[in-house]
Amino acid sequence: MKNVMGIIMSGGRNTKLKELSTMRSSPAVPVGGKYRAIDFILSNMVNSGITNIGVIAQYSFRSLMDHLGSGKEWDLDRKTDGLFLFPPFLSDEGTGWYRGTADAMYNNLTFLKRSNEEYVLISQGNCIFTTTFDDMLKAHKEKDADITVAYREMNDIPIEELANMGIMQLDSSSRVIDFQEKPMHPNTLNGSLGIYMIKRELLISLLEESVAHGYYDFVLDIIIKMLHKLKIYGYKYSGYWRSISTVQMYYKCNMELLDPVVNNELLGNLKIYTKVKDEAPAKYNEEAEVKNSIIADGCIIEGTVENSVLFRGVTVKRGAVVKDSIIMQGSVVEENSALNYAILDKSVVLSKSKCLKGEKTWPIIIGKNVVV
Repeated sequence: MKNVMGIIMSGGRNTKLKELSTMRSSPAVPVGGKYRAIDFILSNMVNSGITNIGVIAQYSFRSLMDHLGSGKEWDLDRKTDGLFLFPPFLSDEGTGWYRGTADAMYNNLTFLKRSNEEYVLISQGNCIFTTTFDDMLKAHKEKDADITVAYREMNDIPIEELANMGIMQLDSSSRVIDFQEKPMHPNTLNGSLGIYMIKRELLISLLEESVAHGYYDFVLDIIIKMLHKLKIYGYKYSGYWRSISTVQMYYKCNMELLDPVVNNELLGNLKIYTKVKDEAPAKYNEEAEVKNSIIADGCIIEGTVENSVLFRGVTVKRGAVVKDSIIMQGSVVEENSALNYAILDKSVVLSKSKCLKGEKTWPIIIGKNVVV
């Protein structure tokens, strides 16, 4: 897929992730012990042979840019092509903030015009799945489509989560005949993955026309408004997929990674690249008891850990019990403490003999650098 370039949208402010997105954008949220959400789509593009990738940032992008760096871990630190980061910028013509996804791409139109690839793959950056895009490009060419939208039957997603997605209706030839953006009452289970294949020249033309008329959103103002003018087709994806858009979906995704079938599908076939950190292996003391958990490098376990995801450098001290929880980098669970259905962000300390318990459908969250 050397003839395809990639654009990853980091999205706007996401208040539905609560404390997890206070200091970071949703693509930068840690997942699965050592990854960030953006690692998955970035690795999918690289595994597809895409080597010219732009990441368009908006809110709280420092953590995201620090994670991506020069793109070395994804083999994108190149003399030609590679990884390009596009945070918002202040100019005489604008406030610096992107007014929508179309406006964000339009403000970086030079990147599109200077590239040589025939096609552009546009994707959001906060979704957890693994695939390559060769079949999607093939379907796009066979249908002679203007835009191809990847979708999935969301029969394993809670119905209330569908209100955060784009819902598509297709005819027998897979042409999109109706597209609802975040509907209160979805009419199908065909949820858009926020992944689009389009010719580069056509994208440039559509962006210029849209912004000239004061329209700034790619889905609302280009796909939906031009649904019957453009040939827009759906491409069905059938594998595991989760969007890190709410606390419930974030918790659900991490807990599902403890399932060997899901874990093997996500991490057992295609390699997911991430920022490398040199840590000592996890250490388990004699009294440690660990069941069905992900324990990252640098952890020290003296207590009990069950059905949980622990990121790098977490310490669980003697007598502490951690169940059904997510603990991020550098956090400490002190002696005789208990944690159940909880999410601890980075560098949190749970004091001695303290107990935190949430609910499976609404886990308790503790923000960064807090002593509880």
